[in-house]
Amino acid sequence: MSEQAAQAARKAIALRMRDLRLDARLNGRQLAAEAGMRPSKVSRIEHARQNPTEDDIRAWCRACAAEDQIPELIAARREVEQMWLEHRRELRAGFKRMSERNRPLYEQSELIQVYEPMAVPGFLQARHYVRASLDPIARFHGMRDDLDTAVEGRLNRLKVLTSGITRFSFAIEATALYTVFGDRETMEAQYDFLMTATRLPNVSLGIIPLGQARKDMWPSGGFYIYDARLVRCEQWTGLYQTERPEEIATFLKIFALLRKQAVYGDPARQEIETARTRLQSRDVTCPSCGGTGER
Repeated sequence: MSEQAAQAARKAIALRMRDLRLDARLNGRQLAAEAGMRPSKVSRIEHARQNPTEDDIRAWCRACAAEDQIPELIAARREVEQMWLEHRRELRAGFKRMSERNRPLYEQSELIQVYEPMAVPGFLQARHYVRASLDPIARFHGMRDDLDTAVEGRLNRLKVLTSGITRFSFAIEATALYTVFGDRETMEAQYDFLMTATRLPNVSLGIIPLGQARKDMWPSGGFYIYDARLVRCEQWTGLYQTERPEEIATFLKIFALLRKQAVYGDPARQEIETARTRLQSRDVTCPSCGGTGER
């Protein structure tokens, strides 16, 4: 997901408002007169070149005799404002603040469903893997002084995982097992922890094998689903999140298709051991650079 996703959501609101005008059999000038707007503003809103204010939405719906649409349109507008949050703004508050802000979300969720294509998900990261994966992010953003705090904050997620209260369902591309952070010992410890996680009663850990024919769903960007009420996807420059039921339903459908392609139990553990064996045959001496996000 990217800023394009937020723009698409803005266009969807614009189209809904245009449809309200058409259903009311009003042209742009008539709508403008009824709603107390300039015709040029009506045009900009309908072409998604200007975001409507909440007052604009109320006036528009009243002009179209569609007052029942006001709450839903206002809720959609508010979500668009939160859909794409810049990492730069978030990072200025520091890793600790980010961790504290997310902790209630993790602890209050009953079921967390996670897909990751390129790295071990944050909830499954062992201590040294956490540090090694955060280090390039901290260096890139000039936040090395905050690294120790960030590591401890990220490790709070392990408490959620091991508490047994929250249920987890993971679908991970096998590629994630081959993305190296830190040195050989770091990766060995990470593989050990993954092996342990496959046996936790509240964890379903599926791995999609390398080279598997993709019949139902292809690899995509990672995402996290919290209790079918919130979806979050993070990229280099921002966070996409949505609470819209139709969007969440799409992600749930995608996750179900990805999950069907994963292996579990002993076959999943064999995927981990295969990655470990391949790592042992390689010369791993330096940290690898990583991405951002819930990872």
